[in-house]
Amino acid sequence: MEKLNDGSGTLSDGYNKIEKWNPEVINEIAGYYYKILGLLGEDPDREGLLNTPTRVAKALSFLTRGYQQNPEEILQSAMFKEEYRQMVLVKDIDIYSMCEHHMLPFFGKAHVAYIPDGTITGLSKIARVVESYAARLQVQERLTTQIRNCIQDNLKPLGVAVVIEAQHMCMQIRGVQKQNSVTTTSAFTGCFLTHLNTREEFIHLIGIRLH
Repeated sequence: MEKLNDGSGTLSDGYNKIEKWNPEVINEIAGYYYKILGLLGEDPDREGLLNTPTRVAKALSFLTRGYQQNPEEILQSAMFKEEYRQMVLVKDIDIYSMCEHHMLPFFGKAHVAYIPDGTITGLSKIARVVESYAARLQVQERLTTQIRNCIQDNLKPLGVAVVIEAQHMCMQIRGVQKQNSVTTTSAFTGCFLTHLNTREEFIHLIGIRLH
């Protein structure tokens, strides 16, 4: 199959994911990492590290790709009128993000639910909104509320519920070094705040395995 070049030096066969980056930005970031390697006591010119600064620059570009995405536009691209007023839950959405305090990863699961008020969105768009906000320098608390607010502001549902469970490398491999710690954050709007039964149903559903 013919390979396609997207202009960034990355090839695609039509099926594989394409990573895009700005060559000038990548080269500038790589220059800083070349210096950092030296400051850490390494030899950035030895064989094993020759391409490391560029690899790190491209990895950071990918991990922070959310800055180039608009979560509101993601939702608005697939909004449909539908008279469905029961809970829509997308749970166990994988999240990978970077703590803005140490630039170390945190990762886990996001559970997102909403109760439509005449408008629904494509299910994959919920996961994409989560991914878009996660692919930035973040704190878990803000990530949780950003997802909630985006869905509430654009779909105007009767309520939104978001719970994130994550492990933070800044707690597990440095500092307090508690390897088994898990941080849980939650954010609610509408009927998830005012109706205890609705919130309890959500908590119950994210805690059980139906598959």
